[in-house]
Formats: sequence, C-alpha cells, structure tokens
Amino acid sequence: MTTESDPRFHRSAEAILAAARELLIGEGPAAVTHAQVAARAGVGRATVYRHWPRVDQLLAEAMATVPMPFFDAPTQPVRDWLHGELTAIARQLELHDVRAVTTTLANSALWDPGMDSRRGQFAGVLSERLAQALDDAVAAGEVRLRIAARSAAALAIGPIYYRSTIEHESVDSDFIDAAIDSLGTWRDRG
Repeated sequence: MTTESDPRFHRSAEAILAAARELLIGEGPAAVTHAQVAARAGVGRATVYRHWPRVDQLLAEAMATVPMPFFDAPTQPVRDWLHGELTAIARQLELHDVRAVTTTLANSALWDPGMDSRRGQFAGVLSERLAQALDDAVAAGEVRLRIAARSAAALAIGPIYYRSTIEHESVDSDFIDAAIDSLGTWRDRG
C-alpha cells in the first residue's frame, strides 16, 4: 500500500489541516508552526513535515479553508466602511506570516493548478464582495466611479498589496484615502 493510498495518511492530513485552521482562527498566523500544529493535531512533527514541508504551504492551505471576513458586511457610508476594511487588510499584511502566505500563494499559482484555483477563489470572493458594495454605493449616489466596479475593486486593493508585499512598507490612513479617492468622485461626507 502506498503512503497516499493509506487511510492513515489522509486522516493525519485532515487532523493537521484542522489543527492549523484552529490555530489560525484562534491565535493568528504566527501560531501556525510545525510544532504547534503537531501538538494540536496529536501527531509527530515529522508527520506534519511529511505533509507540508514548509509552514507557508500549510498556512496557505489552512487560510483557503477559513471563512474570509474581508468585505463581507458593507455598511453605510460605504467610503468609511471601505476605509476600515482596507485598513484591516493592511494591518494583516504587516504580519510577516500573512505576507509570506499571500506572496507564496501568488507565486505558487504560476506553477501549481491547485494553488491557482485557491488564488482564483480568494481573489474572486474579494473582488465580488467589494464590487457589489461599490455598485451599491453608486446606486445610493455616494460615489461616481471612474471605472467599472470590479476594476475599481482591484484598484482599491492593489496599491495596498503592492506597498505591503513588494515594498514591505506600512500603509497609513492617508495612503488608504488616496486609494479610495482614486476610484471616483465621492459625495461630500460633511
């Protein structure tokens, strides 16, 4: 019986992934280490390494199974809500492990169809949620977008991702305001 056809192989992989997901949700990305996952899953550290040789791969896999909170529940005014959501993303991308996972996911997607599928799902959820919120803001007269809502979503997220992952710089409130303002003309908040 080959390792991958052995039911124990699949059970240990499921236990490891469940443990990684629990640690990610409960304690954040920094808690997802081979040692902590092994202890939580009740398996040896070597077993974790056998399934996921690199912790960033395990973290990416765990992140793909966790419900994504970003852009999930828009509120009015959309501009203020969007500022809060982009700030939350920027703060997450300041964490080394999150930055490593997002760049690993993007890089791995070039060569691995499974990772590309996860990347596409992740990006699709973010884009659709944000595009819908922007469409709702247009309908409410809060903003007149310069481009289609889905493209505006990419324009809002892209600079924050670039600043955080490529430049390894912090994203401040003024930067987020500039990204939001680039989307279109917003109704005066005063």
